[in-house]
Amino acid sequence: MEKIRNMLLEPLDRLRDKIENNEKIRAAFRLGFEILAAFLLGALVAVCGFQSVTMQESSMEPTLAVGDKFFINRLAYRISEPKRGDIIVYKTNASDDAALHIHRIIGLPGETVQIVGGRVLINGGNLKETGDYPSISNAGLAASPLTLESGEYFVLGDNRNNSEDSRYGDIGVISSKYIVGKLWFRTSPASSMGFM
Repeated sequence: MEKIRNMLLEPLDRLRDKIENNEKIRAAFRLGFEILAAFLLGALVAVCGFQSVTMQESSMEPTLAVGDKFFINRLAYRISEPKRGDIIVYKTNASDDAALHIHRIIGLPGETVQIVGGRVLINGGNLKETGDYPSISNAGLAASPLTLESGEYFVLGDNRNNSEDSRYGDIGVISSKYIVGKLWFRTSPASSMGFM
């Protein structure tokens, strides 16, 4: 029995010895393992964390143009809260067929948003923004003070006078449960490719 066992295991032992003694073979196995691990990690991140989206409307011009393509970071708001100024992708309801919209967060939970004289007020004070946005001609729902509840966000498009956003009843305030993710990386056009 021992003799048969040795006959079966002897070729495997010789192969193991060759691999252990041959640095090139060991390096090739190590490289193959590293490539496989990187591929599996990349596939997992792509499937679980990222989604692609194309800008379909002019509501974010000139920041984003119609036809621009992006990756959405779907994990961003699982580890942190949305912030003012973030450009988010969201749905207006829970339907899988609901259209995706892209807008900038202006108002945060617990804040009161109002648009007066073309300016955005947060809790009665002027909103300080880094962009050069036009004066708003239609305050919509925000003509009167609008207080956001827990998990609610007020969004505007950067093209303030050509954007259907939280000022309109069809969109309204955005519930955190309908936020798909944060706009993360522009993939097209190539001349504008990069992180947002």
